[in-house]
Amino acid sequence: MNSQASGPGTSRDGPWEEKITCSLKHAVVTGASTGIGRATAQRLAARGFHVFATVRRPTDGEALVAAARGHITPLLLDVTERDQIARAAEAVRAHVGQRGLDALVNNAGVGVACPLELVPLETFCAQMAINVDGQLAVTQAFLPLLRQATGRVIMIASVADRISMPFAGPLTASKHALLGLAETLRLELAPWGIRVVIIEPASIRTDAVAKLERDVAAALERFGPEGRALYGGAFQAMTARAVASEARGSAPEVVAATVARAIESPAPRARYLVGKHARLLAILAKLPPFVLDALRRQFFGLPRPGSLARAAVR
Repeated sequence: MNSQASGPGTSRDGPWEEKITCSLKHAVVTGASTGIGRATAQRLAARGFHVFATVRRPTDGEALVAAARGHITPLLLDVTERDQIARAAEAVRAHVGQRGLDALVNNAGVGVACPLELVPLETFCAQMAINVDGQLAVTQAFLPLLRQATGRVIMIASVADRISMPFAGPLTASKHALLGLAETLRLELAPWGIRVVIIEPASIRTDAVAKLERDVAAALERFGPEGRALYGGAFQAMTARAVASEARGSAPEVVAATVARAIESPAPRARYLVGKHARLLAILAKLPPFVLDALRRQFFGLPRPGSLARAAVR
């Protein structure tokens, strides 16, 4: 079979059709335009999988195909759009037939940094819709195909599902929720031999670093004078530390390698920590709360407890 598709969601036989029987293993990777998703799609294709890689723009799909060392078929998909999810699942079903789907990698996600007091509720809800609701909707759509092949579900979570950071509340909440979904799915799908694996990256160097810098500037503007007076200094100190840490982080390929190992291992672990600082953060997460709080305040340059109480009442 030709290793390249003619465009997102298309083949030589027409939209959403693949009439040539494919003997390869098959995987779906969501959020494959950049970063971890892109690296994972490329890694699996190079290891002999036919990868259905979801993107939101046709040009991203074309770039994936051009760089592929193997079989990649892009699919246009926004994980918050149920109609698009259904079409993507039908496209994959039409191709794999009775062979089923060997792996689903739920990678699509976004991150919001903002004090919880100031985050617009619509922004918080959008974070949860993508990082939690969307992952469940995609998993539900592909589970019949996964059951046919006794496939695996890989959830790209975060070390933030173990340890919370100031001003990352929206992201942390979504990752804790995703962990809960994954652990429940692991129990519920076990009777069919479907393994559910959680990947927990820490500092990973991706395009999201530059996006975080832009988002921080925009957020500070939205805070207004009162919000900046309350949180401006601490928020800037924390995000500057976060940007510096991510910029020195591991390459996305280290996560992709772990995903491939979790899919191909006969006995994968339930959870994989990966990336720079991941194991250290997991150890710190086990400290007593008052000790961990003190360390986080020191590291991020946060004000001491009670230090702003008098200023607030003047």
